[in-house]
Amino acid sequence: MELNKYSKTITQDETQPAAQAMFYGIGLTEEDLGKAQVGVVSMGYDGNTCNMHLNELAKLVKQGVWDNEMVGLTFHTIGVSDGMSNGTPGMRYSLVSRDIIADSIETVCGAQYYDALIAIPGCDKNMPGSIIAMGRLNRPAIMVYGGTIAPGHYKGKDLNIVSAFEALGQKIAGNLDEADFKGIVMNSCPGAGACGGMYTANTMSSAIEALGMSLPYSSSNPALSDAKKEECLNAGKAIRNLMEKDIKPSDIMTRKAFENAVTIIMALGGSTNAVLHIIAMAKSVDVVFTQDDFQMISDKVPVLADLKPSGKYLMEDLHNIGGIPAVMKYLLTQGFLHGDCLTVTGKSVAENLAGVPVLDFDAQKVILPTSHPIKATGHLQILYGNLAEKGSVAKISGKEGELFEGPARVFNGEFELINGINTGKIQPGDVVVITHVGPRGAPGMPEMLKPTSAIIGAGLGNSVALITDGRFSGGTHGFVVGHITPEAFDGGLIGLVQDNDIIEINVATKSMTLKVTEEEIAKRKAAWQRPALKATKGILFKYAKYVKDASEGCVTDE
Repeated sequence: MELNKYSKTITQDETQPAAQAMFYGIGLTEEDLGKAQVGVVSMGYDGNTCNMHLNELAKLVKQGVWDNEMVGLTFHTIGVSDGMSNGTPGMRYSLVSRDIIADSIETVCGAQYYDALIAIPGCDKNMPGSIIAMGRLNRPAIMVYGGTIAPGHYKGKDLNIVSAFEALGQKIAGNLDEADFKGIVMNSCPGAGACGGMYTANTMSSAIEALGMSLPYSSSNPALSDAKKEECLNAGKAIRNLMEKDIKPSDIMTRKAFENAVTIIMALGGSTNAVLHIIAMAKSVDVVFTQDDFQMISDKVPVLADLKPSGKYLMEDLHNIGGIPAVMKYLLTQGFLHGDCLTVTGKSVAENLAGVPVLDFDAQKVILPTSHPIKATGHLQILYGNLAEKGSVAKISGKEGELFEGPARVFNGEFELINGINTGKIQPGDVVVITHVGPRGAPGMPEMLKPTSAIIGAGLGNSVALITDGRFSGGTHGFVVGHITPEAFDGGLIGLVQDNDIIEINVATKSMTLKVTEEEIAKRKAAWQRPALKATKGILFKYAKYVKDASEGCVTDE
């Protein structure tokens, strides 16, 4: 096939002299105008460790494209630092950024007629945003993950971004002095790369590698490693191969490929955010994948990775024992993966894994065998009930138990909750309820990492549960349930809970119940009035108007 399938519209059409003139103006030659054009999109910016190095990686990707007789053209899109915006009103923009990223990549590639796309994302929402754009465009595409950060160190302990949040709770509880608090904060992030545990960034990079949209080892190659640089250079050869074979995202992102991605998420103990993102990514290629499909896979796939936030190890440790390919190879031998799915190498999953060394369960303890799993079934559980008629997502590592019942302590937003910790309002046995932080109610569905970290730091992590119509960070652990739908803004029962109401969360029966009489619930519903939107203009206002609920992946283009 002609590699310049799209770009020839403006490079070789005589009715497009202005476009041709501009190409000459940027330095292209007559010969270059006959080559395929590859858009290289970086989410690099200076203000975030996850993204600070991406523009340099993009230069290597661009070089690899030119080295393979194609025209590499760099452009940029936005990023939002979840780590920085967590616990602030700025966190409302985080999930919104996913769709802005998808929209902007689609816009540039659609307008500029690029024949293919290579994306270099860093922080959490960068990755699903990139994949959604690739699905919409359906042109040959590869994602090159920016890579994970190295561990920080302080007083002999390994640190990561969640260490800083939990240190706040320890300080509030009086268990950490100012000097050590400052020491932890200053040393948690030693340089470039995404958050080091199996938080949302590494969850999504691992899932996307398993999906087939990244080259093998992309998700575990550390940010500043020679392996990451080599991967960037190799992306040019790989994208040319995809173009020559006319392999498009829709050929790779099939129903079975998404099952592979979710299987990896379960085996690694990945983030609850993956539920939103996988649903949205699947929609971009017209694959039906629901939160109930997560439950189906969770019921049969064990948690095998002893990774933070619930475990001991970081992504760099996983890289050192063979990365995601080693995990995938083991899961394939155990019958959990579809080996015939196509990938961006042009080969199948099974072909990619054929030469990968097997895991040595005697030499490493990052990944455990299926005979001795961390948890016999998946940690992500989809709960229904009168509190979540359209569903919710619980993250149950196995350490919290499967049943929690207690009186509600209701907070209208996370800032009220922090004050509740400081004043002693929250006691062991309580069910903490954070309302009006959903996709429309916040708007933007912010993560509740600061509240959960503060609860754990205050010593309440094993004795309270927390439920919300907002999201959780991949760094969250404890007995937590998020994505409650309908959200409070839409009249969901979570918005009608009152202090001291009894709430039962039962993982065994996949249910979450407000134990209040039907008569009392009817009375509260009759008195309810929808609140005014908290945003009256700008992107948050537009988002609140268009966003679907959490059970639909919070997409904005339906």
